[in-house]
Amino acid sequence: MNERDIAQLLSLLTQIAEALNRMVPPAPDKPDLSRAEAFVWHATGSMLEPVQRVNRLPLPLLKGIDRVRDILYDNTRRFADGLPANNVLLWGARGMGKSSLVKAVHGAVNAETPDALLIVEIHREDIESLPALMRLLRESGRRVLVFCDDLSFDKDDTSYKSLKAVLEGGLEGRPANALFYATSNRRHLMPRDMMENERSTAISPSEAVEEKVSLSDRFGLWLGIHNCSQDDYLDMIAGYIGHFGLIAGPVPPEIRADALEWAATRGSRSGRVAWQFIQDLAGRLGKTLSH
Repeated sequence: MNERDIAQLLSLLTQIAEALNRMVPPAPDKPDLSRAEAFVWHATGSMLEPVQRVNRLPLPLLKGIDRVRDILYDNTRRFADGLPANNVLLWGARGMGKSSLVKAVHGAVNAETPDALLIVEIHREDIESLPALMRLLRESGRRVLVFCDDLSFDKDDTSYKSLKAVLEGGLEGRPANALFYATSNRRHLMPRDMMENERSTAISPSEAVEEKVSLSDRFGLWLGIHNCSQDDYLDMIAGYIGHFGLIAGPVPPEIRADALEWAATRGSRSGRVAWQFIQDLAGRLGKTLSH
């Protein structure tokens, strides 16, 4: 091989190397977690988007869930203080403030100790990228609540295995500086017919069901939130009216009657229904809702 052939070969190898470098995406920049107290994780691009204003209510406005509120707050407070704490699954009735409670507790802890905790929301469809997010957070050193709202898994969905590994079972395990909080309408995160189908078709039915149920076992705290009573519902209404200054003094009987009628037309009483009534009431009174 003469010098000309060697030069051509080197040129070709250089072109191949440059093409390969272009095909490999650059390593993502380390996120600046000082930009905000809340972020949204985008699996595409491995990006943490800062949220400058978190959509949440003050903790005292969440009525009818006092015991669950206190347990969740204590767990979160311990975590913020560097003490052992548990992953949490909040499950139960629709519209009873499960996600609102997580955001309110985070806000209450940070109000007492500024910048004590970050909160990062991961969408249900991005759960498979949870290990990558956890590695990123491990390197940051900040204490972080990773939050997934309305988490559940359907038939043939295997992404729950990524969650299981991150929460307890993987070699790396969950980072000491991160907790995972999830809300769901399902106690075991999977539909009953899915677990029953696994039971009927498996060689060892009990083991198949254990595989599914063991996911929720990874959460040290299961906090159930149930439908509220009429008194709790009216307490929510009164709390909102007082907080936003919609009416001076006690809530008039006609407003209480309107609130009950509002719930009756929707067939349920919940925090969500109470908030929807307050928005309607504020609009009728010509007042804004700012918090």
